[in-house]
Amino acid sequence: MISVAKALQLINMQVRDFGAHDVDLLNANGRILAQDVSADRDYPPFNRVTMDGIAISSEAFKTGKREFKIEGIQAAGQEQQTLKDPLNCLEVMTGAMLPIGCDAVIQYELCEITSGIAKVQSDVITVFQNIHPQGNDSKQGDILIKSDTTITPAITGLLAAAGLTKVRVKRLPTVAVCATGDELVEIDQQPLPHQIRQSNSYMLLAELQQEGIEAQRYHIADDPQTMLAQLSTLVQSNDVIMLSGAVSKGKFDHLPNVLKQLGMQTIFHGITQRPGKPFLFGVMPNEALVFAFPGNPISTFVCYQLYFREWLYACIGKKQKTAKAFLSRPVSFKPQLTYHMLVTLSFEAGLLKASPISNSTSGDLISLAHTEAIVSFPADRQEFGTDEPFDLLLLN
Repeated sequence: MISVAKALQLINMQVRDFGAHDVDLLNANGRILAQDVSADRDYPPFNRVTMDGIAISSEAFKTGKREFKIEGIQAAGQEQQTLKDPLNCLEVMTGAMLPIGCDAVIQYELCEITSGIAKVQSDVITVFQNIHPQGNDSKQGDILIKSDTTITPAITGLLAAAGLTKVRVKRLPTVAVCATGDELVEIDQQPLPHQIRQSNSYMLLAELQQEGIEAQRYHIADDPQTMLAQLSTLVQSNDVIMLSGAVSKGKFDHLPNVLKQLGMQTIFHGITQRPGKPFLFGVMPNEALVFAFPGNPISTFVCYQLYFREWLYACIGKKQKTAKAFLSRPVSFKPQLTYHMLVTLSFEAGLLKASPISNSTSGDLISLAHTEAIVSFPADRQEFGTDEPFDLLLLN
């Protein structure tokens, strides 16, 4: 067995670039940009009114004029109007173009309008007040968003403002998710006393969906020939084969031998950690990668978060979400293994606190439902107190 640090090092040696492709704007959220995005025009593209009110020439105001005849209204979406008489004003709406001949907007709250005359009830104005100047945010040709940026809803809005109906993003790997085990039945079936419904594969599919990967799901029986036939096909059509179960040392754990028959180079099989000690990682002759997780739900979950997601993010240039937190109570762990502990999070007196999820075993799905982060304790210590911060891996 190898250490967690060594496992991560070996996995990161298999990082690769899957290229880029164009996707529709509304399918780009959460993806990684593979292009710099430039402004196709100034933003704002005109001197934009930011308050409902009247637009005037500040020179007239400086002469002491406080009453202005209203010539008309400049609404948002209208072509730009011109103030014909610099001693008059135009009513303007938020978002409208600033009329030609005007350089200040006085909000309605400081005006009294009677019989078409606006009387200003203020003795101080500034040039370009309540106006968002053209090009103030960006000039035509400026880079708005750099490549390698994660697309968020706010960035989606900016991409839309730049006129992009399609966006070039980093291509994601194709993934096949395979559950193994004769004890598994489909979720719409009533299990017999010796059976359980599939859950790990659905959990993994949901995790992958959050990354924008629409994986295919398969169920492989505990039979070497069946495994060999199914996996030989899947390896040829996917960048990643993700397996759950059949990697330990039980008499029906045929997967390692089957993968070996398919020509897989085993990079490692076993990590000094809990949960997830039997985790297997390898590379096929055609460069397809195999992430074979132990079958217990928490083992599958932890290994996915710590290893596959780390590899995926390294491939596409995305960073894992991390933080530091203090333990809400001391933790003791005697085995000389890295201990990955599931926690919930809360703030107490301004400090982020991590609370261990009690009574969780490797098969405890209920614990997973409440998990907000993972704390990984080093193998060379046994006692962990509440007076020092520990690294957290935050979940999506």
